Amino acid sequence: MAAPAWHTLDVDETLQRLESSATGLSAVEAKKRLAEHGPNAIPTKRRRSLLSMLLGQFADFMIMVLLAAALISGLVGEPPDAIAILVIVLLNAIIGAVQEYRAQHAVAALQKMATPEAQVYRDAKVVTLASSELVPGDVVVLAAGNVVPADLRLLTVEEMQIDESALTGESHAVEKQIATLDSTELPIGDRQNRVFKSSLVTHGRGEGVVVATGLNTEFGRIAELLQDEAGVKTPLQARLARFGRYLALAVLAICALVFIAGLFQGQPVMLMFLTAVSLAVAAIPEALPAVVTISLTLGARKLVRHKTLVRNLPAVETLGSVTYICTDKTGTLTQNRMTVERYYLAGAWHTLLSEVQAEAVRQQLGQAMAISNDVTEKDGEPAGEPTELAVFEAAAQAGFIKAELEQSLPRLAAIAFSSKRKQMTTLHQSAETVTAYIKGAPEKLLTQCKTAAGSDADEHFDAEAILREAERLANEGFRVLAFASRELASLPEPLAAEEVEQDLTFLGLVALIDPPRPEVPQAIADCLTAGITPVMITGDHAGTAMAIARRLGIASEDQEILSGEALAQISDEKFARMVETIRVYARVTPEQKIRIVKALQVNGEFVAMTGDGVNDAPALKRAGIGIAMGLQGTDVAREAADMVLLDDNFATIVHAVRAGRRVFDNIRKFIKDTMSSNSGEIWTLFLAPFMGLPIPLLPIHILWINLVTDGLPGLAFTAEPAEPNIMQRAPRPPGESIFAHGMWQHIIWVGLFVGGISIASMAWAISRDVPYWQTIVFTVLTVSQLFHSLAVRSESASLFSIGLFSNLPMLGAVLLTLLLQLAVIYTPALNDIFHTQPLPLFDLVVCLLLSSLVLFAVEIEKWLVRRGLIYTGN
Repeated sequence: MAAPAWHTLDVDETLQRLESSATGLSAVEAKKRLAEHGPNAIPTKRRRSLLSMLLGQFADFMIMVLLAAALISGLVGEPPDAIAILVIVLLNAIIGAVQEYRAQHAVAALQKMATPEAQVYRDAKVVTLASSELVPGDVVVLAAGNVVPADLRLLTVEEMQIDESALTGESHAVEKQIATLDSTELPIGDRQNRVFKSSLVTHGRGEGVVVATGLNTEFGRIAELLQDEAGVKTPLQARLARFGRYLALAVLAICALVFIAGLFQGQPVMLMFLTAVSLAVAAIPEALPAVVTISLTLGARKLVRHKTLVRNLPAVETLGSVTYICTDKTGTLTQNRMTVERYYLAGAWHTLLSEVQAEAVRQQLGQAMAISNDVTEKDGEPAGEPTELAVFEAAAQAGFIKAELEQSLPRLAAIAFSSKRKQMTTLHQSAETVTAYIKGAPEKLLTQCKTAAGSDADEHFDAEAILREAERLANEGFRVLAFASRELASLPEPLAAEEVEQDLTFLGLVALIDPPRPEVPQAIADCLTAGITPVMITGDHAGTAMAIARRLGIASEDQEILSGEALAQISDEKFARMVETIRVYARVTPEQKIRIVKALQVNGEFVAMTGDGVNDAPALKRAGIGIAMGLQGTDVAREAADMVLLDDNFATIVHAVRAGRRVFDNIRKFIKDTMSSNSGEIWTLFLAPFMGLPIPLLPIHILWINLVTDGLPGLAFTAEPAEPNIMQRAPRPPGESIFAHGMWQHIIWVGLFVGGISIASMAWAISRDVPYWQTIVFTVLTVSQLFHSLAVRSESASLFSIGLFSNLPMLGAVLLTLLLQLAVIYTPALNDIFHTQPLPLFDLVVCLLLSSLVLFAVEIEKWLVRRGLIYTGN
């Protein structure tokens, strides 16, 4: 049976439904209910063992293809190649297992956040119990500094304020009361007679009856969402999985054709079998997982220098595909700290209190701001309710120091804030009188004012005009406080609010806001330039959310905001159609955050989600990439995220996007290089028999070419600098093929070109009847692939413009590979192993010149690309 909307029930009915009383439960009844409802804790699903996670990684299709390649390498007598492949496969399996292990820690972090003890009525006495022993019907005592141990319906409150920012995203503490609320569909942040598990009591005290424990709490629902929410495969993982499947099928087909063509030519069956098998091993780019891993690792290490901790290696590349960044407001775009930004006094708005010309008015407002509060000092730092603390600090910055002022204006008494009056008063002894300073809601306080500071006694006090100013700022997302004062002959006895808070002198308005981080507007602009759409998703009020969004450039003046209440009324189909037009969401629940992410994903968008609260964790896990805040973020958010911003700086995301795009570009360049090289080998072996030529290469030649050209040069691509226009282009569509933008055409024509010059060199050597013709083909194929590696270092920029020395590891890898090839040709011991013969200098020069043609051919292709003549589509 669904739980009732507890906030719509009055105190008596709530206790009746729970079969409890204001003095709680008996120990016997509590024990019975504990057996029925279970402990007030978040249960975890049975965890998979590390071995189980590790074995699960071998189900990936590309991994199975590589294992088959390792087996084949062993069969053809190449154990080192087989061992290398197995090491690469094991490394990637370990990375995958670590990634899965990380996900399990998110729920563990939720458990850590639970408060260990609670003050509870048992047998009509207050006792201290472990919070896990709480049951529905228990009455809990709360005081400032307590963490709420379960979901409660409040029974009594005394000026209670609760920090619910981790659950709702609302930056300031929420005032609580016990009155019944009407709407059953109120968001969590508006249920003022309820408090929720793991929120913090910042002010006051109260008592509440437990209405939900464990997974039935709002906090528990988030934990359940986190357990149930499956992560999304990264674009790179999806592309490589598709690539592996297509490649395996293509290789099998080509090897079968080569085998059959050799048999028709009369070649020995065993030779053709070994040739076909060797070609299969050569065609599978077994260095690809190593290149991917090293690229991601180097990218992650570089990001640490930019204050970004990568928890999930594929996330480095994932940012390059991001089309939407769904960001929380509080603590992510803003500083999660209330700050005074505007002052209204003497009939005008000011941004600094010190710039006000009316000295007497400025003095009175500054004094009121400094001393009319309950801010105290704790460990050498001011401590108190966030709004009071912000006003106190603003006063101090303007030169009004509380400790100094209290020497001449000592505090005599105070009338505490109440939700009915919406104001508080402090009374101070001045030279001859008692000064009362009052602060509170403008709509209440202004009705009690008779005059304004600095005005003449007979001057009309226009409260409505001032209220309009306050409402205008409130509509822009500000929280507005009004300040007033009154001079009394002596301290009233008894001290009553209705006696003191009348005939007041208006001092001014103070407008506060949780301000944007200063670096965020530029980061938002950079995201838009890079083709990434930022979207704000917050639990805060609509007015505040839209005001901040407009200030940051996320939303324009004509764009509308969608509230959680309105979103709940929209069908999934309709929402999917409109989701790409919405830039700001307010008052949303954790489930709705996931719904927004899913709707964008349905439209083919790749979504990054940033956040710092418990309420963000399920959406962080569901998004293509979750980005948590490291300083102010909760453990839960950090554990659910793929990467953590160590400086909580939204602008750091821009650096991460750049790094992600560079990583993917370099992986793509490696695939382009290795598949073009493999294509050249395949065309050479496939076409030679049809031209009446013998089998060009032995199996060991194929494996050698595969080892040296895919190995060192392939790994050197990981050090390639970013393309110049990397942040001016649109994100890659997540579903886009890895072979898009001319890659498949390049692989085919370069393969044919390399095959053509290899067969031409073979025909030239055979026509001269030289015994080393096979060494010539072997050398041309190897060296042409080295020239190709240099040529494809950039998608469009010429090698002659970027220079040989801009990637020293690549230059070193090419020179070392060339030396190894020369050693195979000219070292007698290696001649016997590789079935090669030394080449005369003339033949070697011809081989080098023929091979270099690949470089110039690719340079012509890039020249055409730069002019937009080819590969303009996908």
